[in-house]
Amino acid sequence: MEAGGLEWLLVPMQRLVSWGAAGAMVFGGVVPYIPQYRDIRRTQNAEGFSTYVCLVLLVANILRILFWFGRRFESPLLWQSIIMIITMLLMLKLCTEVRVSNELNIKRRSFAAADSKDEEIKAPPKRSYLDFDLNYFWHWSKFTDYVQCVLTFTGVTGYVTYLWLDSTLFVETLGFLAVFTEAMLGVPQLYRNYQNKSTEGMSVKMVLMWTSGDTFKTVYFILNQAPFQFSICGLLQVFVDIAILLQVYLYSYYPQKPVSHTAHPASTKAL
Repeated sequence: MEAGGLEWLLVPMQRLVSWGAAGAMVFGGVVPYIPQYRDIRRTQNAEGFSTYVCLVLLVANILRILFWFGRRFESPLLWQSIIMIITMLLMLKLCTEVRVSNELNIKRRSFAAADSKDEEIKAPPKRSYLDFDLNYFWHWSKFTDYVQCVLTFTGVTGYVTYLWLDSTLFVETLGFLAVFTEAMLGVPQLYRNYQNKSTEGMSVKMVLMWTSGDTFKTVYFILNQAPFQFSICGLLQVFVDIAILLQVYLYSYYPQKPVSHTAHPASTKAL
């Protein structure tokens, strides 16, 4: 009777823990960006946050969703990707609005071809249909340009995936690219901190949450026997997070010479 009573108690507890872990996987990735979002909104300054972080996560999660069509993994990981894409678009919208409102140079930089209204704000001459000038890529003046870019990338990669979905090699490569791209999440922020010789403007809470979340996620991958690409790249992601935390310590206790703003005009900053 005692064993039966314990089993009656343990089964619901195991289910509760399982549901809690799944919920943490779906929404846990979003939590680190809440303090960063609030800091940017409060200070109206997005200089310390690299929006290339948003680019990396958008690419990684779009590829992960496409990977799901070739190799069905757990639903929480799929929902995590959908929630993360929405979150990154919200971050991009805020950062773009703040940067444009603070930027003295009002020349429009766009993903799509310029329209007639651009002449009114003294935009540069019309380019080809898509503006892939590396100096201005992912540094556009309107949120809609980022949306167009994301939709174009999704459409092209989705079509290619549809054509090669029956190829095991392609599907496994797609899965590796998805998680490897996500593993590089912290690299833009790492490089931006190095350029600025400072972590000012970057939310340390965000990085701490990255580290704890990535550690939890990697353990989750291993325990639930997720595709091996997930576990390997999860470990790499934890190492990058630790490197950023080391920058926080280094630049706080051993301040570096600040970078001259004249060497980095607003139009070429990696926002």
